[in-house]
Amino acid sequence: MPSPSASAESDDSNRSLSPLPPLSSEPNAISLEMPVAPSIGLLTALVEHKGYRGFSKRVEGLTLDRFKNLLDRFTTEFTYSLRAIDLTHNDNLEALLDQILEAFTLKIGQILQADRTTIFLLDPEREELWSKIAQGEGQKSLEIRLPMHTGIAGYVATTGECLNIPDVSLCDLFNPDIDRKTNYQTHTILCMPIHSSEGEVVAVVELLNKNGEQPFSHEDEERFREFSNSIGIILESCQRFYVAARNQRGVAALLKATTFLSQSLDLDRTLKAVMDEARELMQADRSTLFLLDREHNELWSKVAQGKNGALLEIRIPANKGIAGFVASTGRTLNIPDAYADPRFDPSTDRKSGYRTRNMLCMPVFNSMGDLIGVTQLINKHQGSFTSSDEEFMRAFNIQAGVALENAQLFESVLDQNQRITEQNRRITEQNLQISREKRYQEDVLRSLSNAVISTDLEGRIVTINEAAYKLLNLTEAQSIEGCFVWDIVPLDELEHNLHESLRNQSKLDFPGQDLRLMGPDGKQGELSVNLSVNPLSDPEGGVCGGLVVMENISQEKRMKSMLYRYVTKDVAERVLATADDSLMEGERRDVTILFSDIRGYTALTEDLGASEVVSLLNSYFDKMVEAVLKYEGTLDKFIGDALMAVFGAPMTLADHAHRATQSALEMRELLKEFNRARIADNLTPVRVGIGISSGEVVSGNIGSRKRMDYTVIGDGVNVSSRLEDATKQYKCDIILSQHTYALCKDHIRARELDTIRVRNRNEPITLYELIGSHGEQLDSELSRFLEVYERGRQAYDCREFRIAINHFRDAFTMRPNDRATLLHIERCQSLIRNPPGPAWDGVWNIVEK
Repeated sequence: MPSPSASAESDDSNRSLSPLPPLSSEPNAISLEMPVAPSIGLLTALVEHKGYRGFSKRVEGLTLDRFKNLLDRFTTEFTYSLRAIDLTHNDNLEALLDQILEAFTLKIGQILQADRTTIFLLDPEREELWSKIAQGEGQKSLEIRLPMHTGIAGYVATTGECLNIPDVSLCDLFNPDIDRKTNYQTHTILCMPIHSSEGEVVAVVELLNKNGEQPFSHEDEERFREFSNSIGIILESCQRFYVAARNQRGVAALLKATTFLSQSLDLDRTLKAVMDEARELMQADRSTLFLLDREHNELWSKVAQGKNGALLEIRIPANKGIAGFVASTGRTLNIPDAYADPRFDPSTDRKSGYRTRNMLCMPVFNSMGDLIGVTQLINKHQGSFTSSDEEFMRAFNIQAGVALENAQLFESVLDQNQRITEQNRRITEQNLQISREKRYQEDVLRSLSNAVISTDLEGRIVTINEAAYKLLNLTEAQSIEGCFVWDIVPLDELEHNLHESLRNQSKLDFPGQDLRLMGPDGKQGELSVNLSVNPLSDPEGGVCGGLVVMENISQEKRMKSMLYRYVTKDVAERVLATADDSLMEGERRDVTILFSDIRGYTALTEDLGASEVVSLLNSYFDKMVEAVLKYEGTLDKFIGDALMAVFGAPMTLADHAHRATQSALEMRELLKEFNRARIADNLTPVRVGIGISSGEVVSGNIGSRKRMDYTVIGDGVNVSSRLEDATKQYKCDIILSQHTYALCKDHIRARELDTIRVRNRNEPITLYELIGSHGEQLDSELSRFLEVYERGRQAYDCREFRIAINHFRDAFTMRPNDRATLLHIERCQSLIRNPPGPAWDGVWNIVEK
């Protein structure tokens, strides 16, 4: 009879090999092919029994088939392991646990014929039993928690024993108050423990009132035990996955928070960042960071108030309330029920209508171990704060303490620099220590984004940071320490300003200074900087030097300069407050374009001199631009006697179409005023045509490297230009496209003029003449005219040309100068003589531009 190994070698398809003896002499060594229970797995067996020792030698002795078998087993088990790891990253894991609890609850109640069933999971950390109750479709489950050591469920959880109670009125563990609160009558209870794979209680199932008013039987207990072990393993696995996933999310959130905090030096921003990141990390509803003011024995913080989010400072005694207790003792307070704690003041809740459920309040220490603040978290989204939350928050507070200490250090950097400079001059025996402190200060300055230069009392450079080297186009190879700062920084009056600051011991600010520098290519360039000159004080309060700080605002100034050409100062400031790189790089936007052009410009100006033409255009454009800016439009460009304006870029306007039409109506009124003055001076009045269309365009700073302008391009621009040109043919002053009309039809009065197809464009355009605003009262004659004209258009579209021509003739009688009516009369006459084919769609083709 062949040996097991010989049999395996003779069959290449065999993947179930007989065990081989261990290649290691150690007692715990495992054969790579030893039979392993499916619930354990080869990887688990190797790790738990340290079977990996001598692993290389044992693999070396395997045949090809056995090696393939080993690879298959490893691949399968590692695949399951990777899936398990991926599961801990899945945001739906908590929802899965909820669904499993709900499904098991329903099925157990169905099998054991109970009226009500609840599965309580154990939370040993908080010594509580908890469960989730479904609240209806689309709503989050309600989490309930009970003490682990009370009641029937608590007894089963702590003892691991089953309780089958045929009459709850005879059981001392039963609490009848629950029935009175829920208006439910409990008669019988079966409460069973669910054990983990290691025999520990992980959950308790509580079944109320068996159907048929019978008590639960011994057979019900046995039937439950048939599947309770499987449920225990499943719940234990879900909880372990849930804890691993929660810890994973906590570590990721902690890393994100600490990374952000390490980049902030501004105290106000750091305060807000600490509060925001702590709230997100702990999944809390509210968070507050209080800093300790030892001088006044107060805790203070800054909270956002009002729509603009302005920061308001609040202060409370450092020995009052929950935060005061933590500040006074340095101890953590984790309060599951705020109203049950005598230190909690509910008056704030009564004033605001807010309900505080639970709180986690922890101290914040600096690097020296001194308490500098307190973090306070209110109302965890799910349940109460746990000891794991305390551990994460303790790690977070360490980083928050460092960030706060750095922010406070930044505010005192000037005083530190002053002390260092004075020590360098007066205490020669401490040169080594002074050198270390100076290097530390230089590291702080180097990390700042603004250019910072410190000087002595005469103005000679002592230190300069990397940002200053970069701003001034200097290399670190250049030796500039000891040079006068005004010889390196070519700013007007810098020498005078520095000496004045040192003499008066006051900080001086000079925003928007022009800094002219020679670039690496030998060409002179110009930067704009905000300049700050500060005196440095020595420990005795005297002045020991100066600090020159420069903030590069060149790009901001260029953007301001560009925007001031197109919009009002107020709009420009709002755009700069919200804009990003898309203003320079370009973006797609939905906007409304307005084109305005003077009618008969050549005839109007042919007898005028050059200065008179310029004066006329300047006076005219003053009025028209006023109408554009009044409705927050952007002046795109002047094209000879034409004007192009954009509504909705660069500042987003939800009602851009309505604003454009109101601007056009404003132009109409301002032109009347303009012409009254011209008529009074015996000058020819000016007539204009305005075209307005809405659509998507590309907006941005467009041009060459030598010159760029902010503008928009796209089909909407072309359509607006065509509509402006169409005002000549229809003899009206303002025409809208159907796109603009659709966006603001509820706010305006307009007449549907025509539907046309222009040259080089297949899509028809429906034209609307802008009459006025919706609130304006029309006279009866105009209302009658518009009604008759509309009837003519309806008959025209229905190919009833004889009926249409009668309506248009009636309209023409009312308004003999209406060009659109005359065009339709002529068009109907032509169509009566030459009836159109079946494909006629009512669109009139315009062959001109």
